[in-house]
Amino acid sequence: MQENPENPNELLELLLDKCDRLYQENMHLKGKLEDRTDVDALKSGYERTLSEKDGRILELEKQVAYLRRRIWGKSSERFIHADPQQRRIDFEGLDLLPEEKELAEAAREEIQAFRERRVKERAKRKPVRKPLPEDLPRVEEHLYPEETTGNTGAWTELEPEVTEVLEHEPGKCYVRRIIRHKYVRKDRQQQDDTPVVTAPLPAKYRPIPRSYAAPSLLAELMVNKYVNHLPFYRQIEMMKRLGANLPPPTVNDWFKDTADLLRPLYYRLRELVLATDYIQVDETTIPVINNGKHKAVNGYMWMVRSVMDSQLFFHYDGGSRAQKVALALLEDFRGALQTDGYGVYQMYEHKKGVLPLGCWAHARRKFQESVKNDKARAEYALEQIGLLYEVEREADDRNLSYDERAALRERHAYPIMVAFEKWLVNEYPKVMPKSPIGTAIKYCYDIYHRLTRYHLDGRYKIDNNLAENDQRVLALGRKNFLFSGNHDAAEDAAVFYSLLGCCKATGVNFRDWMVHVLSHIHDYDNDYSKDLAELLPRNWIQTKS
Repeated sequence: MQENPENPNELLELLLDKCDRLYQENMHLKGKLEDRTDVDALKSGYERTLSEKDGRILELEKQVAYLRRRIWGKSSERFIHADPQQRRIDFEGLDLLPEEKELAEAAREEIQAFRERRVKERAKRKPVRKPLPEDLPRVEEHLYPEETTGNTGAWTELEPEVTEVLEHEPGKCYVRRIIRHKYVRKDRQQQDDTPVVTAPLPAKYRPIPRSYAAPSLLAELMVNKYVNHLPFYRQIEMMKRLGANLPPPTVNDWFKDTADLLRPLYYRLRELVLATDYIQVDETTIPVINNGKHKAVNGYMWMVRSVMDSQLFFHYDGGSRAQKVALALLEDFRGALQTDGYGVYQMYEHKKGVLPLGCWAHARRKFQESVKNDKARAEYALEQIGLLYEVEREADDRNLSYDERAALRERHAYPIMVAFEKWLVNEYPKVMPKSPIGTAIKYCYDIYHRLTRYHLDGRYKIDNNLAENDQRVLALGRKNFLFSGNHDAAEDAAVFYSLLGCCKATGVNFRDWMVHVLSHIHDYDNDYSKDLAELLPRNWIQTKS
């Protein structure tokens, strides 16, 4: 900066002026720091604004939750026909009305009375050993006192004491020699075109062509594997001890051929199950060898059970659990569909003619797993669910009809469900969403409309336990023969699990049924007037009786 020759003090004046301004600003800021009036006001304004925004956000979240319930929640019950038992859950408010509370308390008291009566009756009952079946053969063995030996004339015999014990002998293998005699006419013996007549070999003796396996042997192998969970290699060793040496490749071929032989009956079973109006569906894992990865991978086996006629089938579709499998499997089904909370079944909420039902056992399991996380809330939820099951036990004890059971549910179970729903909605905002109790409450409420529909019809079950029980055979099989060799073997296994599962559900002797079917399955090869359904366990036991 150059000096102005006319005013040499100009630079000094500028510097003094700048210093004076800085000093004034410094004093002004120092006064503000000492007073803090503006800072406190600014802080208070910020806090007030944040509080207003938080309140607004909470209010908007409640509105969104309410609208979601109205659009995607219980209003999806539009598929239920209007009748006196139409669903009456109040969606306009979350508070429990005094009338609803009175109904719930009255129902709870009556259910507690059911439980107390049942406990007293159970205490009075004593276990009674059932007698051994009368149709079992008896072998008598007589024991006499030593004192009477050689001097029975001096004694008078009284009513003897009889003790029965159940004995068992190992199985036996034997060879059936089928001798088919040949004949030729005596007056045509010397001619080249001599006609020879031979008795035909009935197909019942050899269901698999060119095989020496009789129906009884095939039935023994398949029942032992898919009912008694014995792998083929163990059975081969057992057969060796009975004097029969079976090559493993031959046994594997018998397995495939027998599955092919029973497959038409399996498809007929599927048609009958899906033609009913109330089914339960579940899926479970089955290890399958993946040749590409050279290891066992988890595939999925789908199970469909017709509740009213105790028939079921398993379905294996490449081990997939995808939505497309359920769409193809249940494409033509119309009626009540009971499942767990797996998201694939959510789509049936919007399918005409299908009424989805939930499973209270799955909901109860979620709360049992959250007891350690939140004991008070979990135990309260378990208590309410326990009351619902107590109503079912009361109906079972009274041996009520379907209409009477539905009426009992409406009087006692429905008020409990109304109150429990309000509790779920009120408690969910108070827990951590990802915590065990938060997960349990969310799972239960998300499918609550499905869980509570079982009261609409006395035929509907409160849970999906029948279907889960039918899948235990797969769980036991996983522990014994570990895996299926490939996808084809898993599909063949589904055939045996299905037909033998029907035997179990209807109380049919597995071996007797399979021997009969393998002996008569070829009777339906050319006679299309016959229905393969006659061979299903449920129909076979009726014709047998």
